Amino acid sequence: MSSLHKSRIAEFQDVLGEPKIVLQKLRELCFSGNNVYVPSVQILLNYLPVEKALWSTLLKKQRELYSQFLKEMIIQPGIAKANLGVSREDVTLEDHPLNPNPDSRWNTYFKDNEVLLQIDKDVRRLCPDMAFFQRPTDYPCLLILDPQNEFETLRKRVEQTTLKSQTVARNRSGVTNVSSPLKTSAPNSLSEYEVLPNGCEAHWEVVERILFIYAKLNPGIAYVQGMNEIVGPLYYTFATDPNSDWKEHAEADTFFCFTNLMAEIRDNFIKSLDDSQCGITYKMEKVYSTLKEKDVELYLKLQEQNIKPQFFAFRWLTLLLSQEFLLPDVIRIWDSLFADDNRFDFLLLLTLRIKYINSFLMQDYPISDVHLILKKAKELQDSK
Repeated sequence: MSSLHKSRIAEFQDVLGEPKIVLQKLRELCFSGNNVYVPSVQILLNYLPVEKALWSTLLKKQRELYSQFLKEMIIQPGIAKANLGVSREDVTLEDHPLNPNPDSRWNTYFKDNEVLLQIDKDVRRLCPDMAFFQRPTDYPCLLILDPQNEFETLRKRVEQTTLKSQTVARNRSGVTNVSSPLKTSAPNSLSEYEVLPNGCEAHWEVVERILFIYAKLNPGIAYVQGMNEIVGPLYYTFATDPNSDWKEHAEADTFFCFTNLMAEIRDNFIKSLDDSQCGITYKMEKVYSTLKEKDVELYLKLQEQNIKPQFFAFRWLTLLLSQEFLLPDVIRIWDSLFADDNRFDFLLLLTLRIKYINSFLMQDYPISDVHLILKKAKELQDSK
């Protein structure tokens, strides 16, 4: 470990060791990178408070709440009522797969499966350039895997259903259809994935469950293709932390941090808001207006070539650059992004800087040196 890295760790330990963390100091440290502590991310995403004395109680409460979500949201028709003392025969008479009642548990089950199939397809191909998401987690969900609970894993649910993923109509054009040049293709069928032994769960299955619970709790937006690219880096950060306690509860903590982050960027995923002042179209146009102000030469060059912002800015802004770089670089960029008070204005500056550097070097993105991009974006920010 280099002396510089040791020094950075010592700085984080000093800031996080205070009874009340000074948020501005933490932001400054995280903005410069080398963020090695999960609590830093959770504070910046408004999951943990700055008062350390409150952490233990809050974490216990939230993790128990997530466990309750799993019990209530992963519906299996008949089981919940049977567990309440209603016989399976009565449940069958009351509700059955052909029940036309929209409140039918079977109807809910089938609708959930439509969303689940799209989530499953997307999470299986998370970060195909690395093996992490295909490997088993050290902390599988005991609630789901315990045979006494009669719950089924979402993976088995997908494998058993005969519904077609084409029924899901929540795909957004351009979000994940254009692959990154640095990321290889993922397997195309379920059979191409290694089957883990009973009692094991791959990391992608954990991410699938997080997204499924989010969709159930947020029916107004449910699941939109591309959300998997937002939750993936968060889960990876928590699930690989050296502290076993953070690793053990990575699923629940990721869920709440992802929910908080989506509260800030969810408008980008809602098509009906595209042309509003909070929608993605407005934000893409803002990239160009800022570019015209900061670098008129590049602006005119893009205008001459008829390069519209949606050609690059749609995916960059919606997915927070998560598809343009390999995962370690994404995490480094997000350190600065989350640490900035005006984090999404900084994202606009990042997109401008990437486009500028690519134009200057006459290369295709992504640029390997993210530190150069961040440095130049910071210079643009400071010039304002």
